[in-house]
Amino acid sequence: MKKGVVVFIVYVVFCCSAFGQKPLRHFMQPPNVINNIPYGNNPQAGHYVQSKDAKIYYEVYGKGQPIVVLHGGLFGSTTEMARIIDSLANDFQVIAISTRGHGKSEIGVEPLTLEQRANDVLAVIHEATKEKVMILGFSDGGFTAYKFGSMYPDKVKKMIVIGAGVLYPGLRDFNFNFNQAMEMDTEFWAQQRALMPEPNRLEEVFKQVSNCYNQLTVGAALLGSIQCPVLLMAGDRDEGNSVQNVLNAALLIRNHQLAIIPNAGHPAFIVNFNAAWASIAPFIDEK
Repeated sequence: MKKGVVVFIVYVVFCCSAFGQKPLRHFMQPPNVINNIPYGNNPQAGHYVQSKDAKIYYEVYGKGQPIVVLHGGLFGSTTEMARIIDSLANDFQVIAISTRGHGKSEIGVEPLTLEQRANDVLAVIHEATKEKVMILGFSDGGFTAYKFGSMYPDKVKKMIVIGAGVLYPGLRDFNFNFNQAMEMDTEFWAQQRALMPEPNRLEEVFKQVSNCYNQLTVGAALLGSIQCPVLLMAGDRDEGNSVQNVLNAALLIRNHQLAIIPNAGHPAFIVNFNAAWASIAPFIDEK
């Protein structure tokens, strides 16, 4: 048997033994798609940092200019960012953070807020690098990126935000149905519970995220304070964060670019990765 085949078999066995005999998957991931690296539960790349009342888990891949990757909320996981991380790690140092209350990160005891999540990112950055970072955030991760860029402008070189537009109380209903969510993808939630330090608090995470977003305003005050260049991206069929809401956000940011991904809903970078990457790659390489 060839050496390369042996190495591959050993790696597959490692992945299967580490994740309940099945590779880690993102929410509603098609069964024919297999993730080659167990993002979100990789002992070879994983680290923890204490951020006030919670231990935050993150993974580091590659070398070079640091890029922080932030996944979506509730239904999100580091695994959903697999192709993004795969592509970035060839030329950059990728710092992929599991949001508090998600994956292997603790939820803590204080109510969830956007400022809190921005401070979690700061704690990770202080541990992982001394350089200014780029940030790529999807959905909840995108809103966290906005907040971080506003609070810590001297820490951010560039920002890519996917599926996060203007927001104010009453614009959307964030009262997520916990039981219905569990039924939509039982295998995903079984894997996530196995990773969580306190799996019995998952329903609490749902409630806290709902409370946070139902009270949240992302408008001129926040977006207008962001100083770094920002690439805003939206799927043209995203019903939650519409193209109009993302465009409205872009117009409030002084140094922005806009990319609309065709034939894609909310997770545009998953549905139409090639189109998303065609916008991301030149933006991060731009001097």
